[in-house]
Amino acid sequence: MDQHPTSCRVIAVANQKGGVGKTTTAVNLAACLAAAGHATLLVDMDPQANASLGLGFGAGRAEKQVYHVLLDGLPLAEAVIPTEVKNLDLLPSGIDLSGAEIELTGMPDREKVLRGALNTARGRYRFIILDCPPSLGLVTLNALTATDTVLIPVQAEYYAMSGVALLLNTLALVQKGLNPELRVEGALLTMVDSRSALSGQVVQQLRAMFRERVFQTLIPRNVRLAEAPSHGKPITVYDPRSKGAEAYSAFAAELLAKFGLS
Repeated sequence: MDQHPTSCRVIAVANQKGGVGKTTTAVNLAACLAAAGHATLLVDMDPQANASLGLGFGAGRAEKQVYHVLLDGLPLAEAVIPTEVKNLDLLPSGIDLSGAEIELTGMPDREKVLRGALNTARGRYRFIILDCPPSLGLVTLNALTATDTVLIPVQAEYYAMSGVALLLNTLALVQKGLNPELRVEGALLTMVDSRSALSGQVVQQLRAMFRERVFQTLIPRNVRLAEAPSHGKPITVYDPRSKGAEAYSAFAAELLAKFGLS
């Protein structure tokens, strides 16, 4: 059951290891949830703004950004912009956010600024997806303090498990000190090469670690998935018949079934 009366679920997509398909997952999951008819907000928490770029909002496109919500007290609703995907809004990011780590340091309850802002939006969205930066700083801590659950994309490669172990340690600390309700939504295997024995081994290791919290859907390596961000479109818009689009649609359906939704 959702822990909030509005039934809004906030999901942070996080992994302290970079290059695991985190932003690809955040963008395409948000687009698929929106396509299924659920009002969805994607919050870009990374100064590189790749999630914003992936929805067609490049540098300078958005005057008001997550930085202004965190540091200037701008109401979240004033910074949110609609995307070309029906039911999907974006809270964009930009390079200004790179300075937020230092600027947040002197603020009271500095880890809880985003939580306060998101609480004002819970009544308008069924899902809020947070795309976290790969580093652990105050911006990521804000996301982990504000979220209900964490989705962990895991690349099917040799070093994957060390990144997961590091993140789980971080989540335990956040649960203890900042967000006792925090839960792991599950682990999603990305960049899977079905011909690779190593991919199969990583799948087995992850299932042993997370048991039923590993999603059945596997996200394959897919050229069209890699191309879509440069066109500013989620894969479901860029190439809805691609293997990548099919995989993320299946993953969204699996997630929705878990919540008793469709």
